[in-house]
This record gives sequence, C-alpha cells and structure tokens, in this order.
Amino acid sequence: METNPTALLLELVAQAQRASDPDALHDLLSRGHHAWCEGVADVRAGVDRETATLSDAQLAARCTATGVLWEEGMTRSEAVSALAFVTWDASPAAMAYTELEERAARFGVCLLGEEVL
Repeated sequence: METNPTALLLELVAQAQRASDPDALHDLLSRGHHAWCEGVADVRAGVDRETATLSDAQLAARCTATGVLWEEGMTRSEAVSALAFVTWDASPAAMAYTELEERAARFGVCLLGEEVL
C-alpha cells in the first residue's frame, strides 16, 4: 500500500467505492483520517519552510493572495497554519478524504462515537 498521503487517500476512495460493509468502511475511513493528518502536517511543514524568510508584510500579502485573513493579533504561526490548511483543503487528497467521509456516511459510518439515548 502507498505511503504518500495523496496516493493513499486516492486508493482508499477507490476501495470505498467498492465497499458497503460498515466495518470495512470504518477501517478505510480510519486509515484515511491518518493519511489526512499526515498530509496536513506535510503541507504545514512545506508552507513553514516557504514562508520562513518572509517578512510579516510579505506573509500578510501571501495570506491575502490565497484568501486567508491576516487578523489583528494573529501570530506568524497562526498565519502559516491558516495558509497550510487552505493549501491542503484545495488539494486532491483533501477532496478525496471528503469523498471517503461522504461514502462512509451513506452507510452510517463515522469516526466519532455516538451515544445511544
């Protein structure tokens, strides 16, 4: 199985399209969640490297260019995290994870436990 988060998420979506068993879908969704987290961390590290030498003004400009609001009192770390999330959220991997979540949900599967009242 692929270890690249994007490739793994795309493969998991393909597997999920052929699955209807809730336990199998839960396993795929769980594996997808781990890949999603790894992908976010990878993008965060990349954005951190890319912006490390930027001034606050340059970082604010980059935020503006990508639709991230540089709010009053926002730290560089928060700005970089917001940039990373926007970058990740627009990626094929993130879109694949959303599709995986939606497929699992159609069969009543999610990663959060629900209380039975």
